[in-house]
Amino acid sequence: MKRSYLVAAGVAALVSGWVLSGQIGSGRVVEEAVAPRAAIAEEVLPHVRVRALTAEDRVNELLLFGRSEAERSVDVMAETTGRVIERRVAKGDRVARGDVLVRIAIDDRNARLAEADAMVEQRRLAFEAARQLSEKQFRSTVNVAQNKAELEAARAQLERIRLDIERCTIRAPFAGVVDQLPAEIGHFVEVGGTVARVVDLDPILIVGAVAERNVGHVKVGATTAVRLLDGTEVVGAVRYISKVGTAATRTFRVEVEVDNPDGRIAEGLTTELRLPLGRVRAHRVSPAVLTLSEEGAVGIKVVGENDIVEFHPVQLVADTPEGMWLGGLPERIRLITVGQEFVRAGQRVVPVAETGAGPSS
Repeated sequence: MKRSYLVAAGVAALVSGWVLSGQIGSGRVVEEAVAPRAAIAEEVLPHVRVRALTAEDRVNELLLFGRSEAERSVDVMAETTGRVIERRVAKGDRVARGDVLVRIAIDDRNARLAEADAMVEQRRLAFEAARQLSEKQFRSTVNVAQNKAELEAARAQLERIRLDIERCTIRAPFAGVVDQLPAEIGHFVEVGGTVARVVDLDPILIVGAVAERNVGHVKVGATTAVRLLDGTEVVGAVRYISKVGTAATRTFRVEVEVDNPDGRIAEGLTTELRLPLGRVRAHRVSPAVLTLSEEGAVGIKVVGENDIVEFHPVQLVADTPEGMWLGGLPERIRLITVGQEFVRAGQRVVPVAETGAGPSS
């Protein structure tokens, strides 16, 4: 009996030792398992690169397409009838005000001029004789008045013939370019017939249509940048803003005046206008940082308080070769420049600051 008790006690001791050793071991396993999980949880926070930006003053610009138009364009018409005998210019020639464009045949006008001149002299002598007789009471004042009226009529006829002769030489009404020249030598032109078309290209107008929501911000005299399709950039000033909108499009005509002394800018060219709308606070960034929200809005992602990602929709103020200027943002931001596509708004991240000047990229 005593021996069986001893055996039972020994077995119980072995079992107790094994159980205790298992509990201690399992405790180490738990501790070893918990520590890596905490480390993994710390490592899963995504790292993003950020740049601290402060808003700057910037002119808010309205970008729109326009069209070049001539300052003046006139169809030069004949003011007398006759046959074209000479063309002094060709299409495309530059002319000054008063330059001869076309000549019409004089025909019998010089003979009629001499006749009218002789008639004036005859009427003048008759009037002088009547006036002298009237002073001696040999002619009534009524007859003197009639002779004076005949003299004035003769003088008017002489002036009409002189004017008709002058109109045989058709001149440019202003400096410009001869765009059309339909009058050919030998053609007979009537009064009101077009003999040439002269276009004034200096200054030239760049015309655009501004939507009603922006027209109130455009000011007469504002300096405006104009870009041609070949990349050439010129500068002009707003000279006219229509007070009557187009009913179909609810837009208003705006004219920008640009110096064009050499006539290099032709009429009818498509142009790009940058109209200033006032000064705003904006951030200069690279287009590469733009992203879309879940609703499809264009904006940027920044790191806010507690390192939480925030999405901000943006307003395009200007697009320049140096970068895009964006408005509608807080004064100071930590812009995510790398990794914005892999994080979402509301997510905690580990921001890594970058250095360097210029737009974020």
